[in-house]
Formats: sequence, structure tokens, C-alpha cells
Amino acid sequence: MVELPEIKRLSVIGLQVAATNYADAVQWILHHALAGEKVLAVEAANTHVAALARSDAEFGAVMKRFDLICPDGAPLVWALNAQLPAAEKLRDRVYGPTLMLRTIEASADDGSAYRHFLLGGKSETLEKLEVRFKNLYPKACISATYSPPFGEWPDGEFERICEKIRTSGANLIWVGLGCPRQERWIAEHKDRLPAGVYFGIGAAFAFHAGEVRQAPAFLQRIGCEWAYRMAMEPRRLFKRYFTYNSLFIYHLIQDHRRARD
Repeated sequence: MVELPEIKRLSVIGLQVAATNYADAVQWILHHALAGEKVLAVEAANTHVAALARSDAEFGAVMKRFDLICPDGAPLVWALNAQLPAAEKLRDRVYGPTLMLRTIEASADDGSAYRHFLLGGKSETLEKLEVRFKNLYPKACISATYSPPFGEWPDGEFERICEKIRTSGANLIWVGLGCPRQERWIAEHKDRLPAGVYFGIGAAFAFHAGEVRQAPAFLQRIGCEWAYRMAMEPRRLFKRYFTYNSLFIYHLIQDHRRARD
């Protein structure tokens, strides 16, 4: 059994974010996947997720059902470090797409114990992912993939998905339905899903399949990945980033003032 690390959780504008790094997050994930006792939910949260959880009570309740919320966005790391003693400050964020790669890589040491299921995206995207992961980590086990119908799902779709996960024997389930749909789906069905660790993984499928370009590393380091992505997809992302980045800064300032007063 993989050792379970102690992970401190701190509030960032009301969201309980783990003050963790890649190594401890992966260790926590593999421990619970191997235990196989229940459903646990993992999220790599950015400012959009944090601000939406604060401004939307329904989504806030969704995020309270998640068991490990990693600091994906650099501003979340800065907010955590402002609360941590010098010896515990984080050196890096836990970026969702990289967390996915590191988890698959770590699980490859024992492919018989860790089985991955990819849920979401187009069939051709999932095919590209299977090829890429097989090339990168030949010993890792991608046990099954499933591309659900676009739009509203037909009756019985949830049961169909559960049966596919159960049949595959997967204990690491990557859910790429887009934010906030994937988080709502995991939280809503948490008590009915087959046991395993479930991830709200956002755009990681498209990134790793080579369908969407990731921001250069230096922009990621200074917390400006959002600007790069918005420049790539301005129509789809401008409103999201402008609204939720502004809300994140507003709530952060308000909480700091309340704490100071």
C-alpha cells in the first residue's frame, strides 16, 4: 500500500485548497486508488473554479464534495503561500495536465494494480490519447475509454457509464467533460459511482491529444497562462477569464480586509 501523506488544506476565497506538490498529490491519489474503498474526487483548481465556487452557491456545494483540490493556477499558489510559514511555502503549482501525466507515469510501476479510464471528449481524441500514453508509458494500463453522446444524454446513460467503468476494473477515472459540467457530474453521482479516484481534468485531454496548444512554460510560471489561452480562443474564453479573474481578485482583497480588520 502506498503511504498516505499528510496534506494541509487552507481556504482560498472559501475554497479548501490543498497546500501540496506533485509528489504528495500523486502519492495521495495512488494510495486511495489502491485502497478501492469508496469514490474520491480530485480537482486541479484555477481562478475560474475558485471564483465560481464563491459566487455560485450551487457550484460551491459541488466543490465541497471534492476530497483533494490542488492549486492549478499560480494565483492560488500565491494565496496559499501568503498563509504558509517560510519552510512550507510551495515552489510550484499542481497543473492538471501535468498531474495527469505524473499519475499515469507513477502507476506504470504496477500496471496490474492501477487501471485508468478516460471518460469524455470525442472518439478520435480518446484514440490519440491512448496512442500517446502507450508510447510514453508502455507499462501503464489504460483499461478503457468512452466518448459519451454530445449534448443531453439519453436515459440510462449514467448506468451505461458505470457499467463500463466497473467492467474495466478501473480505479483511476479521468473525466473530461469540461468545467463546470465534469465537477457537477462527479459530485452529483459521487454516492453511486463505482469505487475509485475521479478527476475533473478539464482541457487536459485536448492538450495531450495535441488538439490545443499549451501556453509556454514562462507564461505558466508567472501566472499568465490564461492570457495565452484567451488569445488562442478569444470568443470562447474572454468572458470567462475577464469575469472570474476579476471576481477572484475582488474576493481575495475583500477576505484580506476582513482578516486584517
